[in-house]
Amino acid sequence: MPQAFIYLHGFASSPQSAKAEYLRSRFCDLQIPLPLPDLNQGDFSHLTITRQLRQVEAEFPPPPTPVTIIGSSLGGWTATILAQRQPQCQRLVLLAPALQFLSHWLPRLGEQTLNQWQSEGYLSVYHYGEKRSLPLSYDFIPDAQTYQNEPLNRPIDTLILHGSQDEVIPIETSRNFASGRPWVKLIELDSDHSLGNVLPEIWSAIVAFCQLAGK
Repeated sequence: MPQAFIYLHGFASSPQSAKAEYLRSRFCDLQIPLPLPDLNQGDFSHLTITRQLRQVEAEFPPPPTPVTIIGSSLGGWTATILAQRQPQCQRLVLLAPALQFLSHWLPRLGEQTLNQWQSEGYLSVYHYGEKRSLPLSYDFIPDAQTYQNEPLNRPIDTLILHGSQDEVIPIETSRNFASGRPWVKLIELDSDHSLGNVLPEIWSAIVAFCQLAGK
């Protein structure tokens, strides 16, 4: 049975990111569609994990077509949550996944900024896709917290590609996730969070993992 693919971009990013465009082009070479839903939905200010989940679920083909989700950064965390809930999801490719996202991001903001965000309702966040700062509603935080400790133990084939020099989500996060989950394969790359210098290596790993050779 043919498999379907979906790519999920990261936080404050877009379907026009370098990784997304590169992978879409490579899939196109194999005549395989790679939908790149815009998780901003034209309204980054009211982004939530719940909204992302509903949006991506609507992208799924009719069952029982198996789905492989390729998730980058926050899109990687969203992909793991989806994989717990959607039996159609049979494979994950996670690029520097932002697992435990709040645990890494909130300490960087600091308690004062977090309290101000909560009291004022919005925080100015630089959006790399828009190339400008946009307000993000505090509603993002309590919504994300509802998923923070969700068990991610459905045993489906998972490939993680993570840069050893990642300055946003430490490589230890993926190491810890892979440890004790024999269905997870971690490949460590000499790169930072963007993975921009290792795109050919990422593609080769995806081709092998998803058995695309000869397609």
